[in-house]
Amino acid sequence: MAQKKSIMPRTNELGFYEIRMESIGGLGANLAGQMLAEAGILGMDLNGASFASYGSEKKGTPVKSYIRYCDTGTEVRTNSPVMEPHLLVIFHPNLICLFPLTQGVGPESTVVVNTPFNTREMRDILELHGGTIGSVDALNISVEEKVRLNTPMMGAATRATEFLDPEAVKEVIRSTFEKRYPQLVEPNIKAFQRGHDEIEFETFEPNDKYPYLPYAQEPPQLGYENTPIGGIILNPGNTVVKDWSGSRQGFVPVLDKEKCIDCGQCEITCPDYCMIFEEGKDKKGKPAQVLTGINLQYCKGCGKCAGICPTEALKMEREEEYELLTSRLEGK
Repeated sequence: MAQKKSIMPRTNELGFYEIRMESIGGLGANLAGQMLAEAGILGMDLNGASFASYGSEKKGTPVKSYIRYCDTGTEVRTNSPVMEPHLLVIFHPNLICLFPLTQGVGPESTVVVNTPFNTREMRDILELHGGTIGSVDALNISVEEKVRLNTPMMGAATRATEFLDPEAVKEVIRSTFEKRYPQLVEPNIKAFQRGHDEIEFETFEPNDKYPYLPYAQEPPQLGYENTPIGGIILNPGNTVVKDWSGSRQGFVPVLDKEKCIDCGQCEITCPDYCMIFEEGKDKKGKPAQVLTGINLQYCKGCGKCAGICPTEALKMEREEEYELLTSRLEGK
């Protein structure tokens, strides 16, 4: 009997099509990996597996989600991290400036990025040796449809695979939300479809401008030879990079200094101490502690400061640009 032709456009030497998602806790990458795997396995009769790797259970911490697909005749006997992905999905673009995300990404790979930048700009920001880049402003979609970031990114990733059935993924989204959050079914379906339709791709041939980055597992800083007695935590903090910006869902507080009366209610309310007060003069010219700005590195966009402000000096506005990426692009 002739062997059934695979629907997957390419596989590795073990017969797997592999996906690696790079994200930050709170954006839903773990759930996205589970739903995409379920769509392929239960909805399309593929074999496969999904699992995630992450640190502390907090928003803002780096998360990696892995998915493997293979034909029914191939057994899944590996649970190692995806080192050379056919598809790399980057949920939060500022991660690009913090970690070498494109390790193991070769000319046959596709990279899907949540970004307002176009594909050529992203090629330079990523310093990608070669391959296909897909740019989609998933953050804008999630803000407009009032959903989390994961469903528009699932739509973009589904299209990038070239074999996942969008209807199978939609069915999984329905079954995931309809029992507990039925009001979120249609907004998430719409966000998924927009991510699928609005992503733009461009393929770049390898050149000498940027080298290929082989995958390298970062060794742990502590081991049996140098772990402090008693398991002392030497570097405590809320995240590995002490940066909560990855938890924001598209909005940041903006200060209108003309309306501000320096009452300090925002400082009392802010859960992460983001308000910057300095020595200055109040409205009457007397020496006082005055609000001069907001430290967005620690701001997760909860909006409590804007909600309590008595003069509407603080308002939540759309975070239009990614400063780290912009500075990286301008520096080339």
